[in-house]
Amino acid sequence: MIASVHIPRRRGRAALLAAASLLLAACTGPETDAGTPAADPGTGHLHGLGVDPADGTVYAAGHLGVFRLSDGEAVRVADRYQDTMGFTVTGPSTFLASGHPSPTDPDARSPHLGLIRSTDAGRTWKTLSAEGEADFHALQQAGASLYGFDSQSGRLWASADHGRTWNKRAKQPLLDLAAYRKTPETVWAATGKGLERSTDGGRTFDAVPGAPALVAIDATGPGMLVALAADGRVLSSQGGRNWTEHGRLPGGGVPTVLTAVTTQRLLAADSTDTIYHSSDAGRTWKILHQSTQAAEDR
Repeated sequence: MIASVHIPRRRGRAALLAAASLLLAACTGPETDAGTPAADPGTGHLHGLGVDPADGTVYAAGHLGVFRLSDGEAVRVADRYQDTMGFTVTGPSTFLASGHPSPTDPDARSPHLGLIRSTDAGRTWKTLSAEGEADFHALQQAGASLYGFDSQSGRLWASADHGRTWNKRAKQPLLDLAAYRKTPETVWAATGKGLERSTDGGRTFDAVPGAPALVAIDATGPGMLVALAADGRVLSSQGGRNWTEHGRLPGGGVPTVLTAVTTQRLLAADSTDTIYHSSDAGRTWKILHQSTQAAEDR
């Protein structure tokens, strides 16, 4: 049986209602003069991208749900509006996530979901741990190790049992983290100003000299890194000291998300909630999906 961590109902409900009132404004648009609902609000700000190995479908996680990408459209899975922050695909139809419940979820018990897991490609979710305590803004599976950056404590958490229990490790502000399955004790943290590295499973970190201002990072092999710089450059490195530029993310948005499906196949997103795909290690990109506003601005 999987145990959940709960906060007291009175405090949790008050905090949840406060958070829900803010999210509800984002999740529900104004009605038209005829009283009909406004158009779907879309993905919201994007926090995660991944490919389901079960069928090759691309999924995107944002402030307004988890979405399946199909023919340029982002289809909300199960009509669920949960604010999905940390997100990663760990196996066929198996996702891990964190964030905040939908303001319309009658079963919500806390403003923080902790770690949740879906084994049916986001249709349903179960709580694994840290409900009411953790809000993971980054999640990274590396072999038998799972890492999560908790925005509430500002610490990296580590789990050796698939997220059921955790060890709280270094306090290390970061935007994204990376680790590789064959070298799980080495953890990389993109900070927006540079790059930090841990060789002891996130207990301590040291700055990597000369690293560019990185906002997103992924690992494709032992010490093999691919990253997005704050200025949109797509970079790779062996060991984090010397970097090779491959291309640049198109569009006028600020880079926010990067997922390396393989060394050649990359997924990325920016602050305009546009999702991009590259099949040549970031040299060229095509748009998989973009918000209505972003399309109008182009």
